[in-house]
Amino acid sequence: MYYKPKEIAKSLNVSTSALRHYESWGIVPTPERAENGYRLYTEIHFAYFRFIRAMYPTLSMRVISNILFYIQQEEVDAAFWILNEEQANLHQEKRIAEHTLEILHNPDMINLDRKKIKDEMTIGEVSELAEVTTSAIRHWEKERLIVPNRNPENGYRLFTRTHLRQILLIRVMRSMVYSLENLKEAVKSVEQHTVEQAKKVTKEALESINHRNRSQLHGIHELYNLCKVIGLL
Repeated sequence: MYYKPKEIAKSLNVSTSALRHYESWGIVPTPERAENGYRLYTEIHFAYFRFIRAMYPTLSMRVISNILFYIQQEEVDAAFWILNEEQANLHQEKRIAEHTLEILHNPDMINLDRKKIKDEMTIGEVSELAEVTTSAIRHWEKERLIVPNRNPENGYRLFTRTHLRQILLIRVMRSMVYSLENLKEAVKSVEQHTVEQAKKVTKEALESINHRNRSQLHGIHELYNLCKVIGLL
């Protein structure tokens, strides 16, 4: 059985030109052609396209391409382990967003994920609590998103509980589409102890994470189906 490009495009709510792009990128097999030159897409092609469209809202095309590269090499487990890693990363994002919401609601909490929150912390200590690199924190400082205190004796950075909340919020927001000005506005609200906007964007981030999780699980289902159609499972 063959499918016309417009049939697949309509089913997946995508343009026929997008299907041609996926084909030209080499992430789906090259279809045979009819005598009139029209593409002859098979059930295998349809399964490839279903997987791509299921994963498109949550994974970059680079990651999707890597997964399909392994499928075309018949390395099924390598493909599924990539998705396993993406699920683990997403779960980590969920943990950070939940921690952020928790500390926004309870600014005086003394522990975060069993780690002690001090009144003043070094960049290494706040980096460990927020689970971000020190280089990321320095970059946000250069962007004037955060302004740490300085030890008057040695000039070292000192971070307060407010700075920790700001850093957690930046980490949550950076995975979403926010302009630098919107970031600054939300982060500033934490400093001014008017955290309703910060809570709002953190809840939005959690909603986004939940949506991406559902998309990834849908994509895993479609990848399993693709492997069955090809005969790899």
